[in-house]
Amino acid sequence: MEKQSSAFVYAPAPESRSVVDIAPSYGLFIDGEFTEAAGGKVFKTVSPSTEEVLSEVAEGTEEDVDRAVRAARKAFEKWSALPGGERAKYLFRIARIIQERSRELAVLETLDNGKPIRETRDADLPLVAAHFFYYAGWADKLEHAGFGPAPRPLGVAGQVIPWNFPLLMLAWKIAPALATGNTVVLKPAETTPLSALFFADICRQAGLPKGVVNIVTGDGRTGAALVAHPDVNKVAFTGSTGVGKEIARTVAGTRKKLTLELGGKGANIVFDDAPIDQAVEGIVSGIFFNQGQVCCAGSRLLVQESVQDELLDSLKRRLSTLRLGDPLDKNTDIGAINSAEQLARISALADQGEAEGAERWSPACELPESGYWFAPTLFTNVTQAHTIARDEIFGPVLSVLTFRTPDEAVAKANNTPYGLSAGIWTEKGSRILAVANKLRAGVVWSNTFNKFDPTSPFGGYKESGFGREGGRHGLEAYLDV
Repeated sequence: MEKQSSAFVYAPAPESRSVVDIAPSYGLFIDGEFTEAAGGKVFKTVSPSTEEVLSEVAEGTEEDVDRAVRAARKAFEKWSALPGGERAKYLFRIARIIQERSRELAVLETLDNGKPIRETRDADLPLVAAHFFYYAGWADKLEHAGFGPAPRPLGVAGQVIPWNFPLLMLAWKIAPALATGNTVVLKPAETTPLSALFFADICRQAGLPKGVVNIVTGDGRTGAALVAHPDVNKVAFTGSTGVGKEIARTVAGTRKKLTLELGGKGANIVFDDAPIDQAVEGIVSGIFFNQGQVCCAGSRLLVQESVQDELLDSLKRRLSTLRLGDPLDKNTDIGAINSAEQLARISALADQGEAEGAERWSPACELPESGYWFAPTLFTNVTQAHTIARDEIFGPVLSVLTFRTPDEAVAKANNTPYGLSAGIWTEKGSRILAVANKLRAGVVWSNTFNKFDPTSPFGGYKESGFGREGGRHGLEAYLDV
């Protein structure tokens, strides 16, 4: 996709896939051991960039979920009775092992998910370790967290995570659960189970007591069985709003505690005094990071009319330099879409945007012959009535809208059923604070986008879910308060 200059000719810089061993098949991780599924069924997990089969994975049934929950319940008695300082030692150990084995994990995540190695290596893995380090520090200080003098764990946490950040979402869920004394049954996404199964081995390497963490792979039926299990005390789900609503219906009327982190349609607002080059970098990371497969992606660009032309010219120049291709190449900016199903959804919504009259633009881009690929795409002449401005596309597609006044920017940003994230670009601190206070979004970034920190809470309003993960606030979801 990049125009070659005579001075610098592109040379591939592939990371070796031989640094990680992928077994031909994996069982379920229950009570500290890998075991076959009760039904004996397996499913294949493929690499999105090549469509090659990476491994076969056990398909968990209701019976397997029950076994895992019983193992977690049995382990809860001793785990919750441990002093916080002792639990912290295990979390610190896990964090250090993740750091030591981060190269293996980065390659594995890239192979199974399709995102560039640059992202798994430089963003995902450091954050995964940081979450375990951070919550290890809380384990012996829970009485000082602001949730009463003697907060107690809930019991068994059933956790269902998505495919866009498989290992990071695992860390967001498991680290606070263990720090607060709960035990866990985790169901990874069907298309990206491998890093969770690798993590099971890390738990064994860290000497974590059996049954504290259990991992049951499978499809949506496996997740539904976990959510509905009567002996689960807490359900945590990250994923689509549609599935989140089903889970809320399942949990309603029970005593289960619930947190949901769902879809988003984040607004990235650029005012006329914004530093244009800096804003362009933030727009690119906001929507093209992880191929736009991010709940909090800045998928709606709201730009002040007076700088629209200058900004779009600069943005198009920048998009023309992005490199799409082999995710294991350290130079790659845009990797593969996670699955054929997700690619079909992105394609259909982009086609609908064109059909409704929006103007579509992509840089000159050669897509690989095998795998699931979608070129970075920009839509202009978009109105709030367009489907692409309202529906979450979950792909590398940016819708551009304009505004004239700050009030109009806020009104347009809030005109969505979602409320997960937003970004503000301006040189005026007073404007940042004034606009941020009016935005109905759980996270508001100023002069940056998609910056995450384990000390900072994350979550949404409206159809983006409820509850917070990360920071001190993230402890509350796992405590009886």
